[in-house]
Amino acid sequence: MATGQLLLFIAAGVLLNLTPGPDVLYIVTHALRRGARAGMVAALGITAGCFVHIIAAALGVSALLAASATAFTVLKWAGAAYLVYVGIRLLTSQGAEFAITSEAGGARATKAGGLKGIFFQGFWTNVLNPKVALFFLAFVPQFIAPSVDNKPLAFLLLGLLFNFNALWVNLGWALAAAWLARRAGALQRGLCWLDRVAGTMFIGFGIKLALTDNPSH
Repeated sequence: MATGQLLLFIAAGVLLNLTPGPDVLYIVTHALRRGARAGMVAALGITAGCFVHIIAAALGVSALLAASATAFTVLKWAGAAYLVYVGIRLLTSQGAEFAITSEAGGARATKAGGLKGIFFQGFWTNVLNPKVALFFLAFVPQFIAPSVDNKPLAFLLLGLLFNFNALWVNLGWALAAAWLARRAGALQRGLCWLDRVAGTMFIGFGIKLALTDNPSH
């Protein structure tokens, strides 16, 4: 790939990851509620979920998913149900369960169950969304030249580069949200409303995903 085309790929990926969506909302919600560490763990969970889609797409599984009405429908409904589940959890959460405390120059999350649950919730939120798989199938091949011999390897390398850049953007979202939470007392007092808004939006994302048609039709 020419240098100019590679830079275009990187720039497009960064801009796409700066656009708020379910992933950004998940990261920012945890960073505001529970501190920078929780937001960064959420970002790592989202990134790990993307690796699954990148590898699957490089192996052709995602193309099969897009072509198979049954496979697409099963994953679509599983992903929609999980997003709605996350939304309901946020709507019913009790603000008193969480606290953001200062420790060694940073914020840390204090919650029974902790960071492991945040990581895996972000992971499954991403893995169970077939729109992520379809995004990689639509976006990455545009930057692979027809003359490339090993297209699966090229796809894998570009996907990994996209995910690497996305990780730093997502970590930036987490740090920015945690910084804002530590400096805005009124915001911290209103964090329970953030859970309600985020929960409503996650349910909306789930409903939107449930209504998504298979692009092969």
